[in-house]
Parts: sequence; structure tokens; C-alpha cells
Amino acid sequence: MKLQTQIPLQEEKHQIDYSSKLLLLGSCFVENIGEKLEYYKFQTIQNPFGILFHPLALENLITRAIEAKKYTKSAIFLHEENWHCYDAHSELSSPTPEELLEKLNNGLQITRAQIINASHIVITLGTAWVYTFLKEAKVVANCHKVSQKQFSKRLVSVQEIKDSLERIQHQIKSVNKNANILFTVSPVRHLKDGFIENQQSKAHLITAIHSVVKENNTFYFPSYELMMDELRDYRFYKEDMIHPNRTAVDYIWEKFSFVWINKDVQKVMDKVAVVQKGLAHRPFNKQSEKHKAFLKMLEKKKLYLEETYSFMKFTV
Repeated sequence: MKLQTQIPLQEEKHQIDYSSKLLLLGSCFVENIGEKLEYYKFQTIQNPFGILFHPLALENLITRAIEAKKYTKSAIFLHEENWHCYDAHSELSSPTPEELLEKLNNGLQITRAQIINASHIVITLGTAWVYTFLKEAKVVANCHKVSQKQFSKRLVSVQEIKDSLERIQHQIKSVNKNANILFTVSPVRHLKDGFIENQQSKAHLITAIHSVVKENNTFYFPSYELMMDELRDYRFYKEDMIHPNRTAVDYIWEKFSFVWINKDVQKVMDKVAVVQKGLAHRPFNKQSEKHKAFLKMLEKKKLYLEETYSFMKFTV
């Protein structure tokens, strides 16, 4: 008896291994995949500007990073005792303008360097709804809890998203012709926009992405479709009924691994997982001979990986 419809997937040619360098940008779901890649100690940079939900915000970051256009004090503002930038997530917000500008410009440098060197760039889009700061007629990445009266809201058209994604691809390829660009749509539902409006938004993103993938040498991974079609049950959501829970993330990660992770590195991933689980282990008796022997063996395994793969660093 078949109790589930399954999306047909196939392994990609340009898969990820431990020599790969990855840049992950976009919606909060990209951080779920990013956490998995970091757990297994792949060479990954993730969201230097924090979570960015829509394509225009991502285009701004990528363009500004490639052009090395630094931020100055004119691009930031003080609100509720913190300094913010409309181009970045609030996790970068800081108590002083100097600290925020340092974070922003360091983020640009990190993004530019990783774009130039990346073998794979994963871009996850969350929504097609954008807010425009009326005073400057500027589309923002984050409103930072500034009064909504200062913004207008609109749904970006399919053509506008397509044009933005093509500009993103052009910018990346101008400095890194060999980068594999992978688009995906976040399965996280933006229900604050409304149920129907969320579906409109996802439809615009999916249609635009497929137009770009069809016409250009880019890739698409069906995160959204896996959640909607293979995991069609609220038991795969967190309590908020909006975000995928751990089981759902693990399931989609398994599918992502099948398509994009080279099978030859599975043994190394298993060794990394042993060390990670060992570091997370909390003994009943730290002074026991059994635990001391365990730590000695764990240190040996950790040193082997760090010496074999110089970029791997394990912390407790």
C-alpha cells in the first residue's frame, strides 16, 4: 500500500564534497540546511547579513558586496536605543553606529570573498511581499519595528522577481563563472500576510525561479514541494503551525543530501557525527576511568579529522 506521493529526484552532477565552498543566503529555512552543513563541517558561510526574505534584498546584498560599496553612517538610523540598517536583519543591529558599520562592512567583505571562491551558492526565497520605506522610496530587507505608517506594502510581480534573479546570476557569474547557483523556496508559511496572500507569494517565487532555471544554467531544489506534497500533515510543523519541525527538516535534509551531497564523503560525515555526538555527551561521572578513556578516544578522532581537513575545527 502506497501512503505517500513522492517527488522524483535525481543526483546532480556537480555535487558537494569536503573541497566544496558554499555560500547560503536567504530565508530562515536556508539556516536549517546551513546548520546541517555546519554540523558535518562542510566549508560554509551562511547569511552574513542575517535572514533576508525576498529577492530584492538578496540582490542588493550581492550587488553591493561584489561592487565593494561600503556602508556609511548615512545608511543607518537610531531607533529604540539601537542602530539599524534597512538592508540587514535586526540580528546585526547594535548599540553604537561604529559597531553596526563594522558588522555591515565585514559582512560585505565576507560575502564578496565567498562569492568569488564558492563552488555552490544556495539562495532560498521566502516571500514576494516587500515593504518600501516611503521617505526614501527604498525597498527594505527589514522594517526593524519602525511604525508601519512609514512603509507601503506590495506583491512583487513574477517578471520583477525573474529580472532580479537574472541580475543576481549575472553579478555572481561576473566574478565566479564556475559557481553552481541553486535556488529553492522556503516551506515556511508567511501567514501574517494572509493565507491566500502567502500562496500568491509562493506562486510568484516558484514561477519566476523556474523561468530563470529553464533559461540559465542554474538549479532548483524542491524544499517547498517536499513540505507541501510529501509531508502533508501538521505533525511536521512546530507548535506555531508555520515552521517545519525537526522531523521535517531532517527529512528534507535527507532529500537534499541524496541530490547534492557526494556519496563518497558519507564515511567522513559519519566520523564527524561521531565526534559531534561525543562532544555533546554529558557523563554521569566525569572522574570515572570509563569516561576518561572515552575522552581520550574522542580526542584522537577529533585530531585525525582536524589534521586531515585543516578547515575543520571542533568546539564544545
